Amino acid sequence: MREIVLDTETTGLDPETGDRIVEIGAVELFGHMPTGRTYHQYVNPERDVPEGAVQVHGLTFDFLRDKPVFKDVAEAFLDFIGDAKLVIHNAAFDMKFINAELRWQKIQTLPFDRAIDTLEIARKKFPGSPASLDALCRRYGIDNSARTLHGALLDSEILAEVYLELIGGRQPDLVLASSNDSQMTDADTGEVWRPKPRPSPLPSRLTPEEKEAHAKLVSDMGDAALWRRLN
Repeated sequence: MREIVLDTETTGLDPETGDRIVEIGAVELFGHMPTGRTYHQYVNPERDVPEGAVQVHGLTFDFLRDKPVFKDVAEAFLDFIGDAKLVIHNAAFDMKFINAELRWQKIQTLPFDRAIDTLEIARKKFPGSPASLDALCRRYGIDNSARTLHGALLDSEILAEVYLELIGGRQPDLVLASSNDSQMTDADTGEVWRPKPRPSPLPSRLTPEEKEAHAKLVSDMGDAALWRRLN
């Protein structure tokens, strides 16, 4: 199964008021394992970048002015993601911007059900706890020391690690509990797994001769034999 872990940086919060994408980063997973293939592109937003946005990602218009505009990178971006599921932290935000950029170029938009929202997964798994990317890195002990500013490719690489932890590492069907709890939990429901009793007992593997030999051994040990008390 192919998945693309994706992040974007933008000039603001809403494409409908003129905000644009300034950076796209993506990491390929296959079978929940990074393949080493990535996509990274700075994008000329064809407008100024507000200071508030620069403080988040550090990308000024002076830096972006000679970068390609979205219509010139759209084909390469779509080729990279193909028909894979898109793993995104706060998917509604990034999908809104990507689809706005595609729509402005009269390119078919991406259905929202292609997105796997790690923010939603984290909130369900840890209700009431912080669910930002930084908070999840702290929870799982993932090194994000290089993340002094938001960056689309770096955030995608970090999110890939967080996503694998959220779904149970590289074996998402089985999640081991924390070290102070030796029980196993179901990855989807979080419920503690308990073995069910067998519908019928297993047949004894002892032969009649072995049973007879054991009975003789216990008899020879006398009335104080532990086996007598157990039986």
